[in-house]
Amino acid sequence: MSLVRPVLRKLRGMPASDGAGVKLRRVIGTPQLPDLDPFLMLDEFGTDQPEDYLAGFPSHPHRGFETVTYMLDGRMRHKDNHGNEGVLVPGSVQWMTAGRGIVHSEMPEQEQGRMRGFQLWVNLPAAEKMTAPRYQEYGPDRFPEVDVAPGVRAKLIAGRLGDREGAIRQPATDPTYFDLGLDEGARFTHALPPGHAAFAYVYEGAIAVGEGADAVPVVAGELAVLGPGDEVRLTGRAAGTRLILVAGRPLREPVARYGPFVMNTQAELRQAFEDFQAGRF
Repeated sequence: MSLVRPVLRKLRGMPASDGAGVKLRRVIGTPQLPDLDPFLMLDEFGTDQPEDYLAGFPSHPHRGFETVTYMLDGRMRHKDNHGNEGVLVPGSVQWMTAGRGIVHSEMPEQEQGRMRGFQLWVNLPAAEKMTAPRYQEYGPDRFPEVDVAPGVRAKLIAGRLGDREGAIRQPATDPTYFDLGLDEGARFTHALPPGHAAFAYVYEGAIAVGEGADAVPVVAGELAVLGPGDEVRLTGRAAGTRLILVAGRPLREPVARYGPFVMNTQAELRQAFEDFQAGRF
């Protein structure tokens, strides 16, 4: 008999700003939930007020982890100091492995309209923190959308569902990243690797997580940290419900973190600052 993953805790994101003052909601990476190994941060950004996003994220460095940007609405141009440049459009994903160091910018490619999406930070194991930077960046056509059950549609960013698989590959943390749409009363059940950390974040509507009397309601703006088990069970509690379901293998390594650098020791952090200041990224 399968063990259904319970909700260990439920929390709301906190208003924050990043870059040159872009307004967002920080869900992981707060005093309430500093991290959820291997996940270091989750931001939801979403506004139709241009003054909230026009300043964007000017050039800034990263080392030792991965940034995952998933655009729901709007367009974002990115550039880095290695000559890479492109535009993220609605439905596209950029999974950037910063590795030993990169300096990049993310600036809105629009002056009006809605800008909406997520940025997730995923840690890298010690053995991969100093690898060469690389991108997995794909448009919306590369992410399968699957009608899973009546009233349930899944967009697969990473991970497998039946015989379909998301475009993103990362053996170190073996991630699952689904964008799910549920009608009211629709049910979604999915097996996740038993040892993986997992969460569900509702950004429209509401769900119940779990089964029967133990099911926990989760509404828009809330994140549910899932406990150990074999599978997750979700039920739509409102029409047009949308959420992301994310899971990954914990690294269980020491974390030394300061701003845009995530290493294993304080000495490695100091080296990151020295390398950045010396122009070695």
